[in-house]
Amino acid sequence: MRNDWLIDRRTCLRGIGAALALPLLDSMGWAEEPAGAASKPPVRLGFMYMPHGVIMERFWPSDPATFLTAPPPQILESLRPVLGQCLVVKGISGVPIAPLNGAPHALELSTWLTATLPDTDKRSRVNIAISADQIAANYVGALTALPSLELATMPQTHKENQEGLHEAYYSHCSYRSPTQPVPAEINPRSVFKRLFQSREQNQGAGKSGAVAAADPLDRSMLDVVLGGARELRARLGNGDQHKLDEYLDSVRSLERRIFAIEHRQADAAKAAAGGGPKRSVTDTARIEVAIPEGDKRSEYMKVMCDLTVLAFQSDLTRVSTYIGSTPNGVSYPELGFTDEHHSQTHHNNEIVKVDKVARINAFNVAQFAYMIKKMAALKEGDGTLLDNCIMMWGSGLENGNKHTRVNLPFVIAGKGGGTLKTGRYIPDAKGNQGDLLQTLLGCAGIPLDRPIGIATKTLTEMTSG
Repeated sequence: MRNDWLIDRRTCLRGIGAALALPLLDSMGWAEEPAGAASKPPVRLGFMYMPHGVIMERFWPSDPATFLTAPPPQILESLRPVLGQCLVVKGISGVPIAPLNGAPHALELSTWLTATLPDTDKRSRVNIAISADQIAANYVGALTALPSLELATMPQTHKENQEGLHEAYYSHCSYRSPTQPVPAEINPRSVFKRLFQSREQNQGAGKSGAVAAADPLDRSMLDVVLGGARELRARLGNGDQHKLDEYLDSVRSLERRIFAIEHRQADAAKAAAGGGPKRSVTDTARIEVAIPEGDKRSEYMKVMCDLTVLAFQSDLTRVSTYIGSTPNGVSYPELGFTDEHHSQTHHNNEIVKVDKVARINAFNVAQFAYMIKKMAALKEGDGTLLDNCIMMWGSGLENGNKHTRVNLPFVIAGKGGGTLKTGRYIPDAKGNQGDLLQTLLGCAGIPLDRPIGIATKTLTEMTSG
């Protein structure tokens, strides 16, 4: 049921130093949408990366006919509840890397969203192509506060010399132009502040004219804007009230989890230095907080995934990339071993190493699945947030043991506003990564004036048209 009044989609809950964007509510008007589609939510594009390929026999489903009924392969098990909203696509070849055959790890990430080989005549400088996410950002970015959001788990500082290529190729997938790699943010606090801190510089001035700027993470974002939230809630229908409550609970939970990560890291640093706060024997014991011990990569990655969900849900951006890992010595101690991911991918079919790589693959897919499940649980318009997204998970290598690129692993989740036909395994797509990217951008309504990299066609077998 429509309300007799509309809220502008850019409405924010404001406080001193803070501006909390709202999720898409039924009572919002989407004035910027094309004529005839004013009530239709926008399509968002998300990309999540893992290096070094997969253990193929534990990744690819066995039969398209039983994709939704048979148990998923080990690496895809975490996606079981949302397989009906996924496409697993086999047959996508990577960019031919000759004459740079000696640089597989510099090329696996840099070509992933560009579908283009770096300029071999200018190897020591960045010169490749604008990436698919930035093509999309150039088209829809003016409609949101952030044209795009780039996240990473690790610092983008990898230094290696494969075929004399610039170090940026090892750790960047987004390129604003052929010569401009886009840096990714690795600090959850910085991402949170970028998304939600007010951009107004002179609000809340006191008698002296100084700005009373409260840090949204030092003073809870919701505490700052709570008055506005109560006022708005009283004007909303029951459905929108529930959606607002759910959204504010998510923001509060995310704030607490970012606090927990930071405090644990600070305590660990103090303990390592022999420091830490002095406590009196009469002090009340610290309360117990359910935080996993150690620096768990899964906890960190889930926070970054939640930030992506909130950014999409509140329409702060419609384009996001997340580099979950880069090929520079990452290990996964929470899986019970400290061997580096890269070293284990050169397994030469040793079963112990193969098992470890498969578990690493499954771990990374599980973080993607966590994000997808959350999107599938959030109502938006006539469906869910996931219905209005196109989320791509994949790797720039097929087989890390041999550095092959014939069947790059890809999982596509979300229906793209009805443009993608999900719930299927496509075993013979017969296309390249440029074709895949071009297809996904087309499904998101992004017009192209030239092919993306090596693209030659649209993969119509993926679409619902």
